[in-house]
Amino acid sequence: METASSTTTATITATIRQQPLAALGIALLAVFCLCAVFAPWLAPQDPAQLDLHARLLGPSASHWFGTDELGRDILSRVLYGARISLVVAVSVVGLSLALGLAAGMIAGFYGGVADTIINIYVTNAFLALPGILLAIAFVAFMGPGLGNVILALAISGWVGYARLVRGQVMAIKEREFVEAARALGASDLRIMGRHVLPNILQPLIVQAAIGMAGAVLAEATLSFLGLGVPPPAASWGSMLNDARSHLFDSPHMVFFPAVAVMLTVLAFNFIGDALRDYLDPRTRISAGL
Repeated sequence: METASSTTTATITATIRQQPLAALGIALLAVFCLCAVFAPWLAPQDPAQLDLHARLLGPSASHWFGTDELGRDILSRVLYGARISLVVAVSVVGLSLALGLAAGMIAGFYGGVADTIINIYVTNAFLALPGILLAIAFVAFMGPGLGNVILALAISGWVGYARLVRGQVMAIKEREFVEAARALGASDLRIMGRHVLPNILQPLIVQAAIGMAGAVLAEATLSFLGLGVPPPAASWGSMLNDARSHLFDSPHMVFFPAVAVMLTVLAFNFIGDALRDYLDPRTRISAGL
């Protein structure tokens, strides 16, 4: 038991030394997840509590991150903002991945008319507009709200996953094990679920990790424009919007939510890059992993 434990510890230590940015990304993401889950216990005050006598206070012992223009505690709002950002990231990537996986699997596996309709017409129609503009238009039409933000970002983000899945499926479906399964009478659904899907998961995992960083940034952008979660809910983007008029006299209002967005995006990008290096056999061999 001690030998196995020491071997595992040595492996983890070697991995951290070879991928220090991945370890940093995991640590940062763990901190934000803890902040999101335990926000009601970690927040020193109610994030929506107003105190007009304590407006625009700088960081101090009573308010570690200071207060905003309505006297609300910025630390509490940053902690609760982590909840919205992580929920949006996971939900958007999950929904986008599900839509992209279904569309890309059908287009790549069957080809022909299905591929022409999905890949040529549908995906090109979505790619004709920038994703953030499509999301802004959708939220402006449907109204602000957490559900509408998630749906808008998923509608604008599924195309990248569909293109990736289609390319991977077209390469895998010609392999010998797929032909053998087809010769044995396996149905298309069984072939896609048991033989094709497991062999295309690696690039999807990497893309999903990087996609979460984009979802956090997109949610902050929509909230900054007033199209995110409506007040008094705390969102990093809406906090940055509130701080615009106090950029020079109270820079702490901008600094802390901006750093939170930056560190979350960096964490997901570090993890995505590490997963790409780890899951690529050529990279693992060259790195000696």
